[in-house]
Amino acid sequence: MKRILIIEDEGAIAELQRDYLESHGFFVDIEPRGDVGLQKALQETYDLFVLDVMLPFMDGFEICRKIRQNKNTPILMISARKEDIDKIRGLGLGADDYMTKPFSPGEMVARVKAHLSRFDRLTGTAAAEAPEQIRVRGLLIDKTAHQVTVNGEEKGLTNKEFELIQLLASYPGRVFSKEELFERIWGFDSLGDIATVTVHIRRLREKIEEFPSDPKYIETVWGIGYRFKLS
Repeated sequence: MKRILIIEDEGAIAELQRDYLESHGFFVDIEPRGDVGLQKALQETYDLFVLDVMLPFMDGFEICRKIRQNKNTPILMISARKEDIDKIRGLGLGADDYMTKPFSPGEMVARVKAHLSRFDRLTGTAAAEAPEQIRVRGLLIDKTAHQVTVNGEEKGLTNKEFELIQLLASYPGRVFSKEELFERIWGFDSLGDIATVTVHIRRLREKIEEFPSDPKYIETVWGIGYRFKLS
């Protein structure tokens, strides 16, 4: 049974989220304090974190940052604040998804399932007998090990960053629109969240490109999207 930690100080909201998740077969813990929630997240084993932004004693952004320094566990951030800057900040810190209140509990469950499925697929051992690798100009993508190295140096990528580089590099030269990347990687056809793609591409370039402003791997096709450069 998958185990989920909800860090949320609004009791009614946390309990509603728990009820919906438990009705779909998940085991759920709730923690209302940010600092205690972080401690539980780091010390115990969970399969996904549902993380509110506004929390007592430690906000969700700081918790997300500290979790991501130690774990690749999927993080779903939730906030009543609808400003794009908050969403961009959360995703930039390594969150896999960002939802704004109010939202449908059913949608939250769908997103949780999607992120858990993708994480299991990326970290599973089904393909262990036949490792798959992509090598391009010093860049090595090891699909089985879920690892990316550039000139022998390992790069610490989040789950979504790894999925992006793997998808783009698997189809070199093909242009993917932001909408298509969002639908393929995040699994939700929501134009309002397309900024997620831009944020993750920027973060990915900062990690794998020697000169992020003049990338040699991920090229911007203005007005359309992105593609992995052939040469």
